[in-house]
Amino acid sequence: MDRSQSAKMDGLVSEMLKSYEEHSITSNIDSGKQLNREMIIRICDMVRQVLFPGYFDYKRLKSGTVKYHVGELLENISYELTKQVKKALDYVEKEKDVPEDRNRARAEQIVETFLHRLPWLRDMLAKDVQAAYDGDPAAYNTDEVIFSYPGLYAISVNRIAHELHTLGVPMIPRIMTEHAHNLTGIDIHPGAVIGEYFFIDHGTGVVVGETTVIGKNVKIYQGVTLGALSTRGGQSLRNVKRHPTLKDNVTVYSGASILGGDTVIGEGAVIGSNAFITSSVPDQTRVSIKNPELQFKARGSVRTQELGQEGFFNRKEQD
Repeated sequence: MDRSQSAKMDGLVSEMLKSYEEHSITSNIDSGKQLNREMIIRICDMVRQVLFPGYFDYKRLKSGTVKYHVGELLENISYELTKQVKKALDYVEKEKDVPEDRNRARAEQIVETFLHRLPWLRDMLAKDVQAAYDGDPAAYNTDEVIFSYPGLYAISVNRIAHELHTLGVPMIPRIMTEHAHNLTGIDIHPGAVIGEYFFIDHGTGVVVGETTVIGKNVKIYQGVTLGALSTRGGQSLRNVKRHPTLKDNVTVYSGASILGGDTVIGEGAVIGSNAFITSSVPDQTRVSIKNPELQFKARGSVRTQELGQEGFFNRKEQD
């Protein structure tokens, strides 16, 4: 690099250093508390190996050695997750004078509690797998659901992240669920409370907000939004119920938007495609938008058809 190029590079470096000072919220310099995003994703993968033994492991599992394999996985998860949880606790308290040992002890207790919840998580995920298989006639078997369904991947990561969220772990649960969001197009906040036998069919474009509550045996399709009416209040809305509640046995078809913290979808309700709902729906109610009308133009005539639930009907011929 000649002298003029070196001078230009020095000038560019100086501009970047100035930018780092001006925009400190996007700089993390001189911090010993950085989270390791790649390790957090790896931890999530290891937990899924424990929850679904033999599906995502790098070697064939045998009944005679599974005990040692799972033991090794759990030890690795405990060690790595404890380090990351401590870093997360340190990070959010970096402006406080917190004793070093306090967050280490907290992290160890959190991880121990989390690991003892894994059998319960397996029970929940087995029900989710069964719900996907029972609810999708295109499913060949439950193995296909576990190996390939993006909805189950997003749900499994969310259930892992939700347990950490309820234990008070900052940042890590959101890193996990946003990784799943990136892979599947399904955005479920780790704060959402989701009952058993949950099924997301197809899944692309699904959004489930932080304060959403979902009951048992709920099924939603692609493009569904369970969101807030408005987020203009920003941080002042933190800890406020902003997202809807879906009671047991609700089905929500593709493209529907259900918004608002006071909105409750009653038990057994069915929400049709593209419906926009901002108020509560009674139990056992079907909600759908008015049937659209298709118009076909040909030489000398116009033919319209009203699109109904079971196909075309009410054909009209016009000269």
